[in-house]
Amino acid sequence: MTANTEETWQSFDELIRKIKSYDEALGVLYWDLRTGAPRKGVERRSEAIGALSAEMFKLSVSERMGELLAALEEPRAQESLSPVQRKLVAETRKEYDRSVKIPPKLYEEYVVLTSQAESVWEEAKANNDYKRFQPYLDRIIGYTGQFIDLWGVRGTRYDTLLDQYEPGMTTAELDRVFGGLREQLVPLASAIAESPHQPDERFLRQSFDKDAQKAFSLFILKEMGYDFSAGRLDESVHPFAIGLSPGDVRITTRYLPDDVTSALFGTIHEGGHALYEQNIDPELAGTPLCTGTSMGIHESQSRFWENVIGRSRPFWERYYGELQRRFPGQLDVPVEDFYRAINVVRPSLIRIEADELTYNLHIIIRYEMEKQIFNEGLKAADLPEAWNAKYREYLGVAPDNDAEGVLQDVHWSGGSFGYFPSYSLGNMYAAQIADTMERELNGMWELVGRGELLPIKEWLTERIYRHGKLLEPSEIIERVTGKPLDPDYLVQYLRRKYSDIYRLG
Repeated sequence: MTANTEETWQSFDELIRKIKSYDEALGVLYWDLRTGAPRKGVERRSEAIGALSAEMFKLSVSERMGELLAALEEPRAQESLSPVQRKLVAETRKEYDRSVKIPPKLYEEYVVLTSQAESVWEEAKANNDYKRFQPYLDRIIGYTGQFIDLWGVRGTRYDTLLDQYEPGMTTAELDRVFGGLREQLVPLASAIAESPHQPDERFLRQSFDKDAQKAFSLFILKEMGYDFSAGRLDESVHPFAIGLSPGDVRITTRYLPDDVTSALFGTIHEGGHALYEQNIDPELAGTPLCTGTSMGIHESQSRFWENVIGRSRPFWERYYGELQRRFPGQLDVPVEDFYRAINVVRPSLIRIEADELTYNLHIIIRYEMEKQIFNEGLKAADLPEAWNAKYREYLGVAPDNDAEGVLQDVHWSGGSFGYFPSYSLGNMYAAQIADTMERELNGMWELVGRGELLPIKEWLTERIYRHGKLLEPSEIIERVTGKPLDPDYLVQYLRRKYSDIYRLG
């Protein structure tokens, strides 16, 4: 590396690390806002988040950033950079080209709005008051529309949003994948509904001590390999994970007094996200590469741990006794009955509590509604009616109120349009990755049955976690499995598992 390039690189490195420091500080403020900040402090906290976000944004689109990127993109400079450095320049350029089109003042207004909106959403959900939240959602949709105009439309307006979460993904591809998935899962769900071998889950409908639920959640996180010296578990209205750095990855869950499984599977889900973030190569810390490569790949890890591992028969052959001891006299049924009960397939209203099979229909509903918002002009005022209609059409159920309907998810209050498809993509990635792991990791299910989960975490760390954002999602799935993403792995996984549980012919 020439002296001139080295000096340029040092300046660039200092600038991106300064931006990352702002981002980490903002993450702490956001985490506090969602986990217990006093209600009266929400407005001022939102303004503080907006102001700091604006300063970080200005640094990321500054003239100096543009000059440094241009210098490091010169052929001679590129030749002297390492592969990691070149990827960092390329990733920063991509974000710079997107962000520089947004006026800083507009960005600050948007951040303040979404920070306030998430707290308003919490109140609206608790009080079943969509009209309280609707004006905020109207404005968020409006700002998002302005951003699409400034960024430039990619295929369709909604494609522009998809690309933020799953680079290269389009509505045309999702329509194809989701259409095929729906065609195969609906008949399977019908066969399950008609089976005479329905699991008995009545024993799960009782009161379960919150402290005991929390203790078991903490125990399972430790078994998964979650590093408590680099994270913590808290409580929030909607479970989430936030990676401030590999040394500080926090997660939350939600405890329900009459459901022993909701908080547990929420914890395992967010724990999967956290394992990804905690095990990124330390060399990438403090840079934009120190995160997951896409939300689809990120969700593959949360869904893998929650469903493929956490809802498996070997997992509960090992851990059911531990759960029974924490709730004496409440779970006096055989482990096989418990396993079948936590894998019941039934149309339901709440996405995060849905079974593995119908969960994908929840995602398709949200995907189609988001397309309608940005490609067809569906208004916030019309969302509850449209939501209820789609639930009747796709799942044969409809909510009695907006709290269990259009208000159930936090995502829109934070402006995360285009995120939802990542969940089903994550299911597909997870099934394909699990198929490879079963073949490569000798005795995988025997390990799970003995509670030896660390080899699984280590296998995933080597192939996925440590790379952070160095590799594109398509590169990750092809390196790990030897094939591009194929939805058929998910269909075969679900068919095999639920044919066994429901004793289908």
